[in-house]
Amino acid sequence: MTTNSDHEAKTFLVDTRFQQMARRSGGVPRTRALQNAETEIESGKPKFEAWLDQQLGELADLIGVAKSGTAEAQWPGKMRGHSCQLRDVGTTMGFPLLTFIAGNLCEILDNADPGDKLELDSIACHVDALFLARRPEYRNLRPDQLPELSEGLRQVVESASIATGK
Repeated sequence: MTTNSDHEAKTFLVDTRFQQMARRSGGVPRTRALQNAETEIESGKPKFEAWLDQQLGELADLIGVAKSGTAEAQWPGKMRGHSCQLRDVGTTMGFPLLTFIAGNLCEILDNADPGDKLELDSIACHVDALFLARRPEYRNLRPDQLPELSEGLRQVVESASIATGK
């Protein structure tokens, strides 16, 4: 009979070229590198906010066209592209709630049948929530700080997933 000690996993530590380069002398100290990164992020925030407003405007336009029934076949892909971009940069730029909402929207769009009324309402709900998350009083708020909103949006995602059977 074998025991767990007979089959212990062996750990092999690999010293990669990146790790070797990072340990070399003469580089920027970690604390300074972090400060430089934070400075770059702060200097990009005004541009980010203009970009964010543009992205939200495009999402609103796409929803309006979809609700009018004149949307092109590729509108869900465009919608998903904007949502994924927001999800990917929101927290870095100080909008963790925006990241959460955009992530939910990406999930809905991944599973959506674009012609379904329920899906369009779920998508529009999340776009409205993105506009809310953009407001200054919601900046830097995490989803756990707004449990009713966060749980409500998660329920919308779950309902949309159940409706599509995915």
